[in-house]
Parts: sequence; structure tokens; C-alpha cells
Amino acid sequence: MGVVSPSDMKLAAPGGSKYARVERERRYLLQGLPPGLKLSDPHAQITDNYVTGTRLRLRKVRDPRTNEWTLKLTQKQAPDAPDFSRTLITNIYLSPYEYEVLSVFEGNELRKNRYPYEHEGRLYAVDVFLGPLRGLVLAETDFETDAEMDDFPRPSFAHSDVTREELFTGARLVQLTAADLRAEIARRG
Repeated sequence: MGVVSPSDMKLAAPGGSKYARVERERRYLLQGLPPGLKLSDPHAQITDNYVTGTRLRLRKVRDPRTNEWTLKLTQKQAPDAPDFSRTLITNIYLSPYEYEVLSVFEGNELRKNRYPYEHEGRLYAVDVFLGPLRGLVLAETDFETDAEMDDFPRPSFAHSDVTREELFTGARLVQLTAADLRAEIARRG
């Protein structure tokens, strides 16, 4: 068998793998921290590197209280774009050496602090972005079923639901400048 060019490959349908799982989530734009949450509250420090031209992300997660790290390679894809509420996600947990080997690929970095936040009995992840996207605050929450997710109302602490907007996916946010982000948020009021 000869070498097959990537453009000549016929790929299996997305989601056909037993290794990928469906992630159902709603994402919300916030004007600031939700009531009761403080920057000094327990959180995880996340650094994402989106590998240029791919659906791959290298993620480092640090717990500042214990200084424990989680390293992983993630593939995330929306099978029904522009619906970004349902994605197929595959994670591979890495050793420090594996992470370093993979970090040689060109990537764009996104940094944020992630806070757990409970509101009306539901757990949210509140992401406070750092670096060029400083000032951006998003919240997301996961669901077990499509029906539960589709029927879920916007929480009172959220400014707007940005679940189905590509602009607010990590892979797109990493491409924005602070000016791009300010213009988009100003456009929304």
C-alpha cells in the first residue's frame, strides 16, 4: 500500500468513535463576576494552546491550592456547526514529557481562571480571561440530555446567551485581539 495523501482520505462520520463523547453545554456572556463570587475564591488556572490549523488543543490546568497539574490533548468539534451547543470531545491525558513534545507545534494561547459557581442548584464554570482578553467573563453549564439543554432558560446573572455563536468558542476567541473583543461587546450593549 502506497502513501495516501490526507486530501485523498475518506473519513468515518464524526462521532463514530467509542472514544469521543458528546458534550452538551450552554455558554453565557457575563458583565462581571456573578453575585457572591470573588476573584480570591478557589479556582483553576487554565492555559490552552490551540494548534494552528487543527481542531486540537493542548491544555494545562493548575490547582493553585495544591500546585497539582493536569495536562491533556483535546480534540473538540461541532458536528452540526453553527450549533456549538453540542460538540464531540476526545481527551488524552499526558505526562509532562508528552506535553512538552506536543508543545512544539505552532499554537495560539488562551489563559483564564475557572471558578466553580452554583446558582439555583446548578453548577456553572465561570471563566475569567487573562492576557489580551482580560475583562471577558463567560459562564458555561453542562447537560445530560438535549431536551434538558434546549429547555434551559438564561440564568439571571448572565448578560446574554452566546452558546451558538462561534465567536465565543475557545478556538475563535484565541484569534481575537483585545480591540476585536471590545468592539464586539460594545456592539452588544
